[in-house]
Amino acid sequence: MRLKLITATSVLALCLFSGAEGAEINQEGANAVKETLTRLLPKDLAKSGLITVNPVGTRYEVIYDLAKLLTKADPATFTITGLTPFSMFATPLDSGLWNIEGDNKLNVSGHFKGPDQKPTDFTYSIASLVYTGVFDPAISYLRSGTFAAKDIKMASKSETEEVHASIASMDQKLSSTDSAGGNGRVDFDGSGSMVGFVEQVSGLQMPPIELRAGSIDVKAKVNGLPAKQIREMVFFVLDHLDEKELSPENSDKIKGIVKEAFPLLTLFSETIGVNDLTVSSEMGKGGAKAFGYNLAIDGPSDSMRFGFGMNAQEISLDTPLMPANYSAFMPTSFDFQLALPNLDFASFGDALMAVDFKDSVPEKTGEEMAKKLFRDGRLAVEFPKISAKSQVYDVDMTGRIEGRVDTEKDYSMEATILARDLDKTIAAVQELAKTDPDLNQVSFGIMMAKGFAKTDPDGRSRWDVSISRDGSVAVNGQQIKGPDGPDQGLESEQEQEPKQGQDVVPAPPQQP
Repeated sequence: MRLKLITATSVLALCLFSGAEGAEINQEGANAVKETLTRLLPKDLAKSGLITVNPVGTRYEVIYDLAKLLTKADPATFTITGLTPFSMFATPLDSGLWNIEGDNKLNVSGHFKGPDQKPTDFTYSIASLVYTGVFDPAISYLRSGTFAAKDIKMASKSETEEVHASIASMDQKLSSTDSAGGNGRVDFDGSGSMVGFVEQVSGLQMPPIELRAGSIDVKAKVNGLPAKQIREMVFFVLDHLDEKELSPENSDKIKGIVKEAFPLLTLFSETIGVNDLTVSSEMGKGGAKAFGYNLAIDGPSDSMRFGFGMNAQEISLDTPLMPANYSAFMPTSFDFQLALPNLDFASFGDALMAVDFKDSVPEKTGEEMAKKLFRDGRLAVEFPKISAKSQVYDVDMTGRIEGRVDTEKDYSMEATILARDLDKTIAAVQELAKTDPDLNQVSFGIMMAKGFAKTDPDGRSRWDVSISRDGSVAVNGQQIKGPDGPDQGLESEQEQEPKQGQDVVPAPPQQP
């Protein structure tokens, strides 16, 4: 489950609220606000009473009666009860911004039939949903906001599956500042936390499973977002939904808006941390003290870096499916980080603007655009950190692979591998090989690798591995495989002769 920085109750207002202003709070101003909120809705829905606006003291009360959305629903396939109206208060400020606030709750139940015509019953409740914020009509979005929800529960039950989920509380915050440079772009910074998450799933063809998390924390940041241009794109699309084909003038207009919006951002980062995670079923129990996820896009538009990673600490697994002899090899922690550097979104955007979307886009165009994003089709993948640790091994690796997007053959690699207590790992594998003879090959391979290793000052074994585009392989400066000749791959093993200066790696012993 992902945390969002906007609560569900405020989404409609944020999407539709625009430049309605008025220093004096009166019915005329309320009518103007209502017209603004309903102008993008279908006519029959706008007149249905979905949105009502009333002047209340120094602010406007906006009432959403979502039951009006369901007046045409077939009761044989969908029914819902308890969907009462909820309200939001909006106060216009002298600056042209709006203060918004709300305090609502939700408790609904009903049933529906899916495409397979099988009925499903559901309930959804939120004991308390409180939010405040500052809305900017110029970008149709919040400049800041705080959101808090308590005692969230959801349940669904069909003939084949039953799901129950609950969250004790959820809190979210959003803030923003104008980007440096005065170009009308905005930097957003958000955070959120969820406490006491529990989900239980059971079904006819699956044993009950329970997922728990003590807490989930989210942080997100977006810099350089062209909020005004994005607003213009959204309104342009809504204004031309009924057109089968854009006129040349409108086509040029939307391309101009998109071009002005590039780059769409200068930085995006998101981190999610899950604490005290457990997964339980009839087959056992597992989890982690902490599990993390991170995503980041950063850098100038002609040389952006995309990064992704996951990590976990204090991993546990208790299940009869794991043989006791193998339990020591179960990682207790891991860290995986990957990055794609030098992404040229500037050239990619220019190529995108040159595409004529009135006709079907040829496959060749997609290939050419890929070569714009990856400079001349060259692709680099970096591994800043890959590590895993258990009772019997402790391994770290960093590296970089370079190749092309149009072939798997033309590539090179540079990597450094570090291992602590390698003798302990070998001994554990050899002990396990007493009951699983196939692992003798693994033991022999690790001992071969140890023969090529160097020893760092901290006692770890090191391998600096280099694979060149010509196929040659070197470990710690020692060449163990020469360049591939044009016909070398067609020769049989008996016909191949070691070349002068080329080391020959002995074959592993045959098993009886």
